[in-house]
Amino acid sequence: MTEPTDRAEPTDRAEPSDRTEPSDRTEPGDRTDRRVRVVLVDDHRMFRTGVQAEIGRTESTGVEVVGEAADVDQAVTVIKATRPEVVLLDVHLPGGGGVEVLRRSAALMSDTENPVRFLALSVSDAAEDVIGVIRGGARGYVTKTITGTDLVDSIFRVQDGDAVFSPRLAGFVLDAFASTDAPPVDEDMDRLTQREREVLRLIARGYAYKEIAKQLFISVKTVESHVSAVLRKLQLSNRHELTRWATARRLV
Repeated sequence: MTEPTDRAEPTDRAEPSDRTEPSDRTEPGDRTDRRVRVVLVDDHRMFRTGVQAEIGRTESTGVEVVGEAADVDQAVTVIKATRPEVVLLDVHLPGGGGVEVLRRSAALMSDTENPVRFLALSVSDAAEDVIGVIRGGARGYVTKTITGTDLVDSIFRVQDGDAVFSPRLAGFVLDAFASTDAPPVDEDMDRLTQREREVLRLIARGYAYKEIAKQLFISVKTVESHVSAVLRKLQLSNRHELTRWATARRLV
């Protein structure tokens, strides 16, 4: 479940660490000659804190964490305020997901002088999640099993304009885009809005309406309206049929 949302505020510098590290510890990366400004977007505060502690030691990693956000609206606000070089973006976020952040940041990504680049950092390795954010404009996708050293390297590669993927996902992404034809289009899914897709996934995972409302920061009545719209668009009768439909497409 999503942790209580903390209010994100842009910062002018990475928070100093009060941790004492063993002198023989290998620090993530060795980028003292370069700097990259990063925003962390994830709805779990403890995860953001862990990433900050791991890669945010600017003098040794070259990574300066300039802001954090826990949902879509916060992310867009912080990204516009800080204009980082790279955004570490979780796929599943309250308010529309990582794809919505990308959609609302399209102008920043297309800036020819100082583009904001996105690297998805998610626990999910589902095909739909990967392809969704890549189509949305992300430069790469790595899973949360990545080491601190590799994450720092990935951030700098994305800053340079490279495409970066976890080894397990690289082959899949190449296969998905290798042919001259566009990746298979699911016409049924394309009928749904981003919010309807989020509700669909949560329904299929067994969440009650109240739990979905809390997860997405919307009212129960709004959840009911979305479910009705999904059932109508997919020509399904009830949530049991919806769950079977979602499971068949590996959305659960």
